This record gives sequence, structure tokens and C-alpha cells, in this order.
Amino acid sequence: MKDYVLGEKPREKLRIRGAKALSNAELLAILLGSGTGGKNVLEVSQELMVSAGGRLTLLGAMPLEQLMQQKGVGEVRAIGIAAALELGRRCFEEMSMVDKRAVTSPELVYRVMIPFLKHLDHEESWVLYLNRTNFLIGKEMITVGRLETTLIDTRRIVRKAIEKQCSQVVLVHNHPSGQALPSQADIHQTEILRKALAAVEIGLMDHVIVCEDSFFSFSEEKLVKM
Repeated sequence: MKDYVLGEKPREKLRIRGAKALSNAELLAILLGSGTGGKNVLEVSQELMVSAGGRLTLLGAMPLEQLMQQKGVGEVRAIGIAAALELGRRCFEEMSMVDKRAVTSPELVYRVMIPFLKHLDHEESWVLYLNRTNFLIGKEMITVGRLETTLIDTRRIVRKAIEKQCSQVVLVHNHPSGQALPSQADIHQTEILRKALAAVEIGLMDHVIVCEDSFFSFSEEKLVKM
């Protein structure tokens, strides 16, 4: 990054002030390493952030081919950016898995799951597995739908819940449309899952539908007897 004066170099800034002092564009500049085509590395990274609407979640959702189309970002740099953002996502996942707070509200479920469900163009269903004190002991994606529909794999959820010896589960899925209200199919599938879990003495604490800026809780709205 020879095109910077000493006080402006992102690497120097990180070394002196720490990573938290850097903007997203400055952190990206460190990953990119150098500029291209008459633009310095910070200008390239700023343009990259603009292409993602200024949001790391959108940048992380970009396929490699789209990243590589950005000026100054070839295959090697695109792979490095994708790897770095995936490490960040996995770090967040680990943090949520070791969270010592009990899962006590749909808002907490929303905060745990929004990093995984934001900006998807298809539906995914996930299950949170809870112990007797409602601590999160595991979570996993159960099904992936095409576009805006997916079917809940009830048998798999029940089997996994038994294997993990959990006391309750929370079903979560997203609505890419941005409308959090459940469909009749959502209500029907939730009732089927509740009955299947009850048969093996495991509770369905809630079914939370996640959208980018909102959520819907079956337990709060008393749509299904939990």
C-alpha cells in the first residue's frame, strides 16, 4: 500500500489502534493488499462496499463470480474475501452456540438466527435444540426450499431431538418475501411437528418466522398450542 502516507495506512492504523478502529472498507483494503488501475487499495475496497450496498452481509452473500467482476478483485482476492467473511460468520455461530443465556423469547431466537437467514432468496428451516433449562445445546438447518417454499422434515427433527436428549425445540424458518405472517401451510406443518414431538415427550417451544427486519412468533400469537 505504497500510495498511502504513514498515518493513513490501514495496516498501520490496525497495529496502532486495533482492528475495531478500522472501517469495513479499511479492513477490506488489508485483505486486498494493493490497488489497481490507477486507484489505491482503499478506493477499490470502498467501491466494493458500495457494490454491496455498504453491508457486509450482502458482500458475504455474493458468489465468487460476482466478486470477481468487481474492478480490482480477481479470483485470488475474491477467494480471500469469501474465506474471511465465512470465518466471521462461523465465529458468530460459535459465539451463539456457547451463549450461556437461556432461550427465553422469540426476540432472542431472532437475534441468534438472523445472520444465517438474512438476504436469502429461498426458504430454509432450522431447529434449535434446548436442554431442560432452555439453554441452546445445538442448532442445524433441516430443509432448504426452492424460491419461497420448503417442507419441514418432521421425522428428521424428532430423530435428532431424541439423539440430542433435548427437552424442547424451536422451529425457525425465513420468509424471503419480507412478510412474516404465517401461511396456512406453516400453521399446518407446525401442528404436525408439535404432535410428533409430544409423542416422544419433547416440547415445541415456538415456531419463529424470520424476515430481515421482523419476526413472527407462534407462541406469542397463540396460533398453535405449545
